[in-house]
Amino acid sequence: MLVAIILFGLQNVAQAQNEGENFTVYLARHAEKESEAEDPSNPPLSPCGEMRAESLAEMLSSIRLEKIYSSPYERTLSTAGPSADLHHLEIEIYNPRELDEFSVLLLDRQQDALVLGHSNTTPVLAGLLAGERGEAFADDIYDRVYQVVIWADQSRTNVLHQAFRCEQ
Repeated sequence: MLVAIILFGLQNVAQAQNEGENFTVYLARHAEKESEAEDPSNPPLSPCGEMRAESLAEMLSSIRLEKIYSSPYERTLSTAGPSADLHHLEIEIYNPRELDEFSVLLLDRQQDALVLGHSNTTPVLAGLLAGERGEAFADDIYDRVYQVVIWADQSRTNVLHQAFRCEQ
């Protein structure tokens, strides 16, 4: 009986350690932005972009998220908003010009997270997390979601595509 109790306890400890070592970071570019905004350096989302942000939240609705990060721009914050609302999470701001430091923070925190960024930062950050080289992609691509699964000293990157088409 004592052996069974000890084995059961060790199994629970091993499971807890494995759970702590495994985490997934989802990274997406902001949704479509307004092309004729008052402030072209910080435009809001277009109507299609607002719908895409809702679609992203729906795509991730059954995913466990512990944290949501966004660059400080209106378009990324607005893209993160529906997911943050759905998961009842606050959005934490990061500096997209400090990707090396931010990748270390994400790896240290070991949390299942969503990161909203830009066409020139999202794939680069995914690469940093996975120990790979990530390249910026074209400005007209909005449907990619990078899934970086990290466990122990290994990682795997999957590129997912949103099944969303704006019909406006």
